[in-house]
Amino acid sequence: MTTRVLNSNTVIGGVLTVFGLAAVAASLSINPDPDGGWGARIFPLVGSVALVVLGVLECVKGLSSSAPISPPKEEGSSPLPAIFSLVALSLAYVWLMGKFGYLISTGIAAVLVLMIFGVRNPLGLLVAAIICPAIYHFIFFVMLGVFPPYGEWFDLLDVIEGN
Repeated sequence: MTTRVLNSNTVIGGVLTVFGLAAVAASLSINPDPDGGWGARIFPLVGSVALVVLGVLECVKGLSSSAPISPPKEEGSSPLPAIFSLVALSLAYVWLMGKFGYLISTGIAAVLVLMIFGVRNPLGLLVAAIICPAIYHFIFFVMLGVFPPYGEWFDLLDVIEGN
């Protein structure tokens, strides 16, 4: 007989589910397009629902486990520096976007996030700096028709579009 225990999987799954539900509620508060379509709210809504599904799956995984799961203890393996780095990076990203536009700030942020997670290959970082902003630009500003944030000081879109 399997004993149901509270372990890291159930806790993480519960937190993901709660955040996902809050994000679903926030996504539904985004105004629909003037023609009544889903518009800009569809992408955050899909991401929010995915968080809920992943959270529930993680809870189920934790509940089917027979013993508490504890990660191996390694010296210096605390996730706190990475968490604080990501929070600082997210604030810097928003500031950079206002000053240098979407493409440059997203390219810089993509490289820094990969570095925080241990990617050090210069070619991979260079590819990420180019491909990530291009893909995200295509999804948000071309396919979804969201208005791109332009930079106050300089914006690469002005150069690309010839403005």
